[in-house]
Amino acid sequence: MTLVLVAGATPPIPSPRHAQTHSWPRSILTPPNAPGYCIRCKDLGKLHKAASVGDLERVQHHLQYKKHDLDKRDKEHRTPLHLACANGYPDVVSLLVARKCKLNIQDSENRSPLIKAVQCQQEECATILLENKAETNLMDINKNTALHYAACGRNVSLVNKLIEHKANIEAQNKDGLTPLLLAVTENNPEMVATLLKKGADVNASDKLQRTALMLAVGGKPIGIVSLLLQHDVDLSRQDIYGLTAEEYATCSGYSMLVC
Repeated sequence: MTLVLVAGATPPIPSPRHAQTHSWPRSILTPPNAPGYCIRCKDLGKLHKAASVGDLERVQHHLQYKKHDLDKRDKEHRTPLHLACANGYPDVVSLLVARKCKLNIQDSENRSPLIKAVQCQQEECATILLENKAETNLMDINKNTALHYAACGRNVSLVNKLIEHKANIEAQNKDGLTPLLLAVTENNPEMVATLLKKGADVNASDKLQRTALMLAVGGKPIGIVSLLLQHDVDLSRQDIYGLTAEEYATCSGYSMLVC
């Protein structure tokens, strides 16, 4: 199947009924370079402080005398493991895991240490958790899993590791977006190709019934559209307003020819 997008067409003015359908979806995820946590030192206990700055010696010293603090939560329900993962201290993560800390405690935004490690692109920390059987399919307050955050980044290796550890490739967040749909909205061809290779459903749709192809031609189609069309794309699919991918292309100023 070949798709030709001819630029230069004048997009029609959508009616108010269709207006929200054509808006380019923005990621609800924290950018990879955003700080992992807003940390107020005065609100942290000694173990949390040491873990947050990667002070392995102080973490070890504290646990010698107060081992019950291992899973203690701060005001934001974060454990020392959350802070070590978010800030990228694998040696501290390894120590806490070796001391049998709980791996799946969720913070005030329902994010587990694994979700936080992935969100902050701390692959080494995430790998330690995965190798120790951390749950891969927990959801945060927006119903994003660790794989959603990974798909929104650029680290293909991390995505592969999550899938190898049974992450649900078809999990949907509160907007109905799967990891594949998120990768499309982020205009990330390499991530799209990786997820498709791993078996992601090319016809999955969000809560507005928009497929990956609709999102691709409605945004920045070059590259990603051809990737999608190498798979069994259903061109007849319609969103909740009855619009097809061809109509999305037209509204973005393209003529879409399939041959």
